[in-house]
Amino acid sequence: MLITGISPAEDPLGDELLTLQKAAYAIEAGLIKDDRIPPLHESLADLRAQPLRWLGAVDEDERLVGAVAWEESDDEVDVNRLLVHPGALRRGIGRALVKEVLAGAGGRRVVVATGRDNAPARRLYEGLGFALVGQVEVIPGLWIVNYALLQADPAGSFQG
Repeated sequence: MLITGISPAEDPLGDELLTLQKAAYAIEAGLIKDDRIPPLHESLADLRAQPLRWLGAVDEDERLVGAVAWEESDDEVDVNRLLVHPGALRRGIGRALVKEVLAGAGGRRVVVATGRDNAPARRLYEGLGFALVGQVEVIPGLWIVNYALLQADPAGSFQG
């Protein structure tokens, strides 16, 4: 598996990324029993309009099997999306993608949110050291949990 920078603005990658996103979020919708996840309903134009940085995981057949997107500021990295093809689940792709983002965080706090009832995603983030910091009902009946990972800064102290 190769992890590389990607962009939804590239054709035909944008269509492939949108297809992957819809398939991945359909799995989450089933787990949380709610299909009101905003990225599940995005168009290609909506996806391309997001101010996100992307990494993609490409298999030996050069198929996109996973992707991660994030936003960042001087003091925080927000993992906005983690997508794994339904046929490639439980192969460490999601973990590898998140670890790449963590490696580039440079001591900044890293945050992520997922569906409260998405047990596989929660196990992944908790296994990588993320701590639960709260939950919120984003629209009636749709709950997400928020996680944060405290990163060591170059001086060795922790921020978060």
